[in-house]
Amino acid sequence: MSDNTIKIMFLGDIVGKPGRLAVKNYIEKLENNNKPDFIIANVENASHGFGLTQKNYNELLSYGIDCFTSGNHIWDKREIFTYIDTADRLIRPINYPVNTKGRGYGVFDSLKGKIGVINVLGRTFMNSYEAPWKLLEYAISEIKKDTNIIIMDIHAEASAEKICLGKYYAKKGVSGIFGTHTHVQTADEKIYENFCAYITDAGFCGDVNGVIGMDYEVSINRLKTLMPERLDISDSGVSQINGVIIDVDVLTGKAESIKRINEEIKIKEEK
Repeated sequence: MSDNTIKIMFLGDIVGKPGRLAVKNYIEKLENNNKPDFIIANVENASHGFGLTQKNYNELLSYGIDCFTSGNHIWDKREIFTYIDTADRLIRPINYPVNTKGRGYGVFDSLKGKIGVINVLGRTFMNSYEAPWKLLEYAISEIKKDTNIIIMDIHAEASAEKICLGKYYAKKGVSGIFGTHTHVQTADEKIYENFCAYITDAGFCGDVNGVIGMDYEVSINRLKTLMPERLDISDSGVSQINGVIIDVDVLTGKAESIKRINEEIKIKEEK
């Protein structure tokens, strides 16, 4: 790979311990010529499926992940309010109200230069979040003062909304736009506008035999009985790794390629 190209890996929603261990094993086993220069992962479900504890934040950092995006579940563990302002690798969606703790975008260092990362929530079939347009325009303009490489995580329910945002912000000079939230990887990876790497949903990292990472029996009982039975993590010992890896021109921020990641890994319980 050319010195003018940076390899960036984006991992879909990490779900619970099976997801965390799968990511650890996957990163450790990457061969030198396949190791990315920068790794981003969505972690809003990393702590038993709901939210992110400070312990798990530090654990994931130790695996070599450089930046964490999130979504509507980032607040599910109350301790997030005590540490999010000092967690310099973690961003939350940009379109929460003014004065919400944390930040919606950031610029991060890599050995090949600076990388801007933005997180945004969709609004179709979701809660009533702030309109993202002016917020994203501002974030993009600020990041471009430091770098032309910009990655955006669109955490949204509706595929059509993600596609619209992808097409729109590809024209604004965003290098990579990756959907999250549904935990189901789509097969529509492409380069928009001959510039921006895009996928509607990157998928998830977690147990392969559950229901988007959750226990099947509990999930089917909720559907059959309509009772709000507590969801629990699926843990069969086999996990999947979903995401994408892209090559980006360091100077222009133009994405040169995108490839889906979809692998299964056997997980051994850590003692």
